[in-house]
Amino acid sequence: MAHPFRRHLASPSTGSGARHRAAPEVAITANGLRKRFGDHTAVEDVTFDVEKGSILALLGPNGAGKTTTVNMLCTLLKPDDGSATVAGHDVVADAAAVRRSIMLTGQFAALDESLSGRANLVLFGRLMGLTKQAARERADELLVEFGLTDAAERRVGKYSGGMRRRIDIACGLVTRPEVVFLDEPTTGLDPRSRQDVWRLVSALRDQGVTILLTTQYLEEADSLSDHIVVIDKGRVIASGTAAELKAATGASHYQVTPTAAEELEPLLACLGDLGATRASTQSVDTTGSDIDTIAVSVPAPEGADTLVEIVRRTTLAGIRLSDITLRRPSLDEVFLALTGPDAVSDDDLHEEHPSDRSASA
Repeated sequence: MAHPFRRHLASPSTGSGARHRAAPEVAITANGLRKRFGDHTAVEDVTFDVEKGSILALLGPNGAGKTTTVNMLCTLLKPDDGSATVAGHDVVADAAAVRRSIMLTGQFAALDESLSGRANLVLFGRLMGLTKQAARERADELLVEFGLTDAAERRVGKYSGGMRRRIDIACGLVTRPEVVFLDEPTTGLDPRSRQDVWRLVSALRDQGVTILLTTQYLEEADSLSDHIVVIDKGRVIASGTAAELKAATGASHYQVTPTAAEELEPLLACLGDLGATRASTQSVDTTGSDIDTIAVSVPAPEGADTLVEIVRRTTLAGIRLSDITLRRPSLDEVFLALTGPDAVSDDDLHEEHPSDRSASA
């Protein structure tokens, strides 16, 4: 039987009113992409679009096909089947134009650690064909934009992880690419540095740059993305906004906790026809010790109306409650529901990985 959540969500705006609205500009299209390595199929029939000026998060377990997909879109790998365009250019027929329109950065910065941050930026500018003066001016702009002016003359080898990630991304933006590919850009960074990168990514979107982001941090996708595509075993198994994926994975529910443990059974009986089930959760007492809290879980398809009904029934039954909490599914729960608990496999041995450098051509 097919997994109940392994499906594409319905595309929005399919009603009659949608016919009168102009279709959004698309910066990336992938149509039936397929890639094999020997007997192993890394990507099979991958199809999605990325709207111009938006952020799409590509999620999936290790070896799912994320990096292979990105490499095909960046012209580092040629698809065995299917087609794709980036910034209006075909990735096979017009690969050079694609490279001129994009920036790709991997998980690890590829910088000359013996040079200063400013010198790295100027070097990238010169390599990309800018004049010496234009490269210097662009370097100064990026140092300000990325908050690195105070460290501009410091050797990159002395930079912190977060600063290295910022200067790495900045180097890829020297020529103002239309589309940016970020492959796990915050891997290995501390929470503060990760937040700094998030702000930079959001700022790029605000400037009209299209971003395709792969990440192992689900909260990153939840926080940044306009749209999410989930890949597992080389195939797209779900797509939509974070809210749409959460709604498809499971409805919200109320966790209802009685004041006394002996009221649990009466509470279950009282709310039984609302779909109430026993729920055991862990909490921490005043001494810091873990304690089990016995509660009842009630589906909340009607939102606040369900809450009103819970309160009405328990009041009439004389059941005292210590807490009622609305629980919504997290993106972590969505990911596990879609890919399963054993999603990480040895498939990653077959998947091509990008070079540990920023690529902008």
